[in-house]
Amino acid sequence: MKITVINGTEKRGVTYKLKEIFLAKFPSAEITEYYLPKDCPYFCAGCTSCFIKGENACKDYVYINKIEKSLIEADLIVMTSPAYVMHATGAMKAFLDHFGYRWMPHRPLKEMFGKRAVIITQCIGAGAKSSANDIKHSLSWWGISKIGVFSGALMSDIVWNKLPESKRKRLTAKISKLAAKFAKINYFKPAYTKLITKIKFNVCRLLQKKVRKSGEAGIDCEYWHKNGWLEKRRPWKK
Repeated sequence: MKITVINGTEKRGVTYKLKEIFLAKFPSAEITEYYLPKDCPYFCAGCTSCFIKGENACKDYVYINKIEKSLIEADLIVMTSPAYVMHATGAMKAFLDHFGYRWMPHRPLKEMFGKRAVIITQCIGAGAKSSANDIKHSLSWWGISKIGVFSGALMSDIVWNKLPESKRKRLTAKISKLAAKFAKINYFKPAYTKLITKIKFNVCRLLQKKVRKSGEAGIDCEYWHKNGWLEKRRPWKK
């Protein structure tokens, strides 16, 4: 089994500790981790080259391509981020911006429709759920239906060892329960694609068919055509 982890910060605090507790349930897994912003250090410039010319035209392609290959190979994707001003970290947002071309309206990867993902967030007070939603929104538009979420509100300290023991035990029990759930999954079988994901895909399919009919098809539309998605093929079917 292969797990790819995208850490939304290089800081090894409470979020890091929770991620380590989660991964401990997968002792035999091959784990590849990336830390932001170190492993994806630059902001998306909004140049639209990935949409118009292709992802290899991105100025940051050397970073994006390496991580994307790891995401494709992974059986489970784990995304972590503490809440910064009630949202995911700026580094995580910058990372997700780079993958805009993999959203369903553009060139989604067929492999993502069978993936499973887990999001781990925490905060002081409010913001954990909104941080998780920042990440979940992108993952769902990549085509991933099976997404587990851990969001913890600490209400005391940002250092794990300074948290009350009772709080540490509750957090450990909660994330261990989520880990056990995902550890039991048969990863040889692709995840089920939910109806809402299929609806999103089919709306995008109709838009791409309209574009192709207009005679103004770009690389996105040609990508859909090449995959057979404008006809009867679907990324969640063999």
